[in-house]
Amino acid sequence: MHSHLIPGIDDGSPTMADTLALLDAFRHHGYQKVVTTPHIMSDFYRNTSDVIRRGLDEVREASHQAGFKMEIEAAAEYYIDDYFEQLIAKKDILTIGDNYVLIEMSFVSSPPMLGKVTFDLQMAGYKPILAHPERYMYWHKEWDKYEGMMDRDIDLQVNINSLSGAYGPEVAKVAERLIQEGMVSWLGTDCHHMVHMEMMHQSRRHPALHKALESGLLKNKTLLG
Repeated sequence: MHSHLIPGIDDGSPTMADTLALLDAFRHHGYQKVVTTPHIMSDFYRNTSDVIRRGLDEVREASHQAGFKMEIEAAAEYYIDDYFEQLIAKKDILTIGDNYVLIEMSFVSSPPMLGKVTFDLQMAGYKPILAHPERYMYWHKEWDKYEGMMDRDIDLQVNINSLSGAYGPEVAKVAERLIQEGMVSWLGTDCHHMVHMEMMHQSRRHPALHKALESGLLKNKTLLG
């Protein structure tokens, strides 16, 4: 429920050939459904709902022509900025499953409008999911920030590859702790390219991954059917 597979619109898959190779790898890993989430970020990737929907149609058609029997949907990974606030006001939001919205923050510092944006999302009827909270290193020594998200009914989504050490040992440690403390509602791949896929393959036997899968807390399965 978190990947970057629509070709050419963000820092994910550059071509349809790359997208099909990634989808084929997902199939071989046992995935039945992919909800891909291109960036919407005003300074870098000013994608729109229409751009993403058109890209989804093209990916679905190419997947069908390739003979893949996999369900493919799309939403977005929204960067918290002024542009996102405008989209919330217009209710121009692509959602996952039961009105969930995937959001991300700067990796440098927590946005001052985080509380307001998540509150506005909820007041508009959306359910925020914070993408890869383990990667926001400025929170690593402020565990109450993670607890505060949960207290405000904001779900946390951990990247599978964080467990592999792909983003460094400190990120891996925080990802494991979030899982150990039962704070993770979603696992995502955040897959951009084949290197990420290879890292996911390496992570498949990680004890924390299996703990999360067996916890009964993950909501990924609600997206099937």
